[in-house]
Amino acid sequence: MSTTKALATRVLAPASGFLLFAQAAIVVTGGAVRLTGSGLGCPTWPECTPGSYTPKPYQVEEQVKVWIEFGNRLLTFVLVLAAVVVVLSVLAAGRKELRGLALGQILGIFGQGVLGGITVLTGLHPATVAAHFLLSIILIAGATSLRAQRYVPSVKIQAPALVKKIATAHIFVTFLVLILGTVVTGSGPHAGDAQARRFGFDIRTVAILHADAVIALFGLTLALAVALRTNKIILKKIYIFTLIALAQGAIGYIQYFTGIPEILVAAHLLGATLVWIAAWRIRLMFISTSTNHRKLKAGGHP
Repeated sequence: MSTTKALATRVLAPASGFLLFAQAAIVVTGGAVRLTGSGLGCPTWPECTPGSYTPKPYQVEEQVKVWIEFGNRLLTFVLVLAAVVVVLSVLAAGRKELRGLALGQILGIFGQGVLGGITVLTGLHPATVAAHFLLSIILIAGATSLRAQRYVPSVKIQAPALVKKIATAHIFVTFLVLILGTVVTGSGPHAGDAQARRFGFDIRTVAILHADAVIALFGLTLALAVALRTNKIILKKIYIFTLIALAQGAIGYIQYFTGIPEILVAAHLLGATLVWIAAWRIRLMFISTSTNHRKLKAGGHP
């Protein structure tokens, strides 16, 4: 292996880890924007205020809210830098199978910036706010895939067809839970600005639907755990997912019955991000995994 390729391989590990962290962090900071009602702190896009790309003291918006929103926008540049480092590392390391994932991060970040602008220009319409979050979730899946394959090429795991179907249903229902979570958010009090539109759904009804999807998800998780009970590596990932999901469910119920306080909403948003990462790590065991796992079989030993 050449010196350049070896160096790129070494850089790819921390770079992909930082990219994943940054993708998750911007979801949390975006939540801070919403919870503090700062979504329109910069009321236009790409400028922060008409005639200026940076905050100005004469803005009619509260300065704290202006800087919270502007700070969240600045984090996009950190994401771009992290993604560029990952792309260069992938190319220099000769990891052709990761090029699509790496380039997808850059394209997705730019798409996220445009969608963020649309969100502002539409006055924080709940549909665009939800789409903004869900695109971040997709980018987090890509970053998780890059992180998981940072050292070796991916291979497909062997598993019975039924187990693969359960695993597929598991990731789809996880995504459905997140979608319903955005509907609950868009119907509740924390939509990013006091004057922002809401979906107009009865929050109790959509919260019940959200909870029902969570129950279905736990059922699928149990089915996977039973089917893979002798496979220690995958079972460990399922246990991690279960613990995070249980904590997330507890936070969700507590926040609902305590009037949806901001601190619990923030914790719930972080929990949603961690649940998705844990779920995607399980999914990766069925669609791609490292060479160290290539001999794993459902119901078998590594």
